[in-house]
Amino acid sequence: MPVGRPARRRTATLLAAGATVLACLAPTAVAAPAPPPGAGHPDPLPVTGDTVVHDPSAIRLKDGTYVVYSTHGGLEARTSRDGRHWQRSGSAFTALPSWWRAYSSESDPWAPEIVHRQGRYWLYYAVSSFGSNHSAIGLATSPTGLPGTWTDQGKIFETGPADPYNAIDPGIVEGDGRLWMSFGSYWTGIRMVELDGRTGRPVAGATVHHLATRPDAPYAVEAPYIVRRGGHYYLFVSYDRCCAGTDSTYNIRVGRSTSPTGPYTGSDGTPMTRGGGDVLLAGHGKYIGPGGQSVLRDRGRDILVHHYYDGEDGGTPKLGLAPLSWRPDGWPTLAR
Repeated sequence: MPVGRPARRRTATLLAAGATVLACLAPTAVAAPAPPPGAGHPDPLPVTGDTVVHDPSAIRLKDGTYVVYSTHGGLEARTSRDGRHWQRSGSAFTALPSWWRAYSSESDPWAPEIVHRQGRYWLYYAVSSFGSNHSAIGLATSPTGLPGTWTDQGKIFETGPADPYNAIDPGIVEGDGRLWMSFGSYWTGIRMVELDGRTGRPVAGATVHHLATRPDAPYAVEAPYIVRRGGHYYLFVSYDRCCAGTDSTYNIRVGRSTSPTGPYTGSDGTPMTRGGGDVLLAGHGKYIGPGGQSVLRDRGRDILVHHYYDGEDGGTPKLGLAPLSWRPDGWPTLAR
């Protein structure tokens, strides 16, 4: 999400957009260069019900229920039995932790990331105000992953005005036998720290690795999410401007590396620390500014989970689900 955005990302195991469908299957947000033309990009899968979300993270729970957590309202929740029809189902938090107020006067959390590890569910999220890097990433745990069952474990990482990066948009990946958290928005871009696999918190003295940035101000890259596949790690990011309704220019790009800490490059070899990365999805038709992405890995299938701004509904942010496939050369592509 952008330097403190009014809504957000960041995602772990969801969907079967109906077994049938899946079987087919910072600085001020200144206008950045327009994304590549959207011609040729596929539309998301059809979904119904309450699909008004920002920065969605999705998972399929043990009982088969799909749940999407998203920015705002104590991390709003939507649930589904088939991955197609969604209903509002409360929020992750029924009582808001008091420490949030130090970072957000509205106690408004953003950009959740839900994963299942060690027999329980872990929910990472950010707390900040728009345009500030006085930000923090928190952690909550739950035995079921259902809304209203989360116990907050407090703040695990923070940034302030003296830091050259921003503690928002957490994303979790395991690699090289270790646990990692990517994060970041604007400032100097995307960063990563190692986490303790037992506590889910940064290891003592963790190195802050640099994964991606843009070469020009306002360095508009955020919402990192990393997928491990084969011998590579794939870094998905959102470029350009979010949170501006039909004026949003968000687009999703991807690079890869043989190490979780990089270096990541696009398919042309350009490092992501110099603005590299292949365009995976850009705005087209009524689907404006797709971003805030994660990848749902559900029973051998991959789904790109994101939001877009509906050009036929006043720019309302909505849930996008797009089947993700992989080319013979290893690079991801969206199924049509």
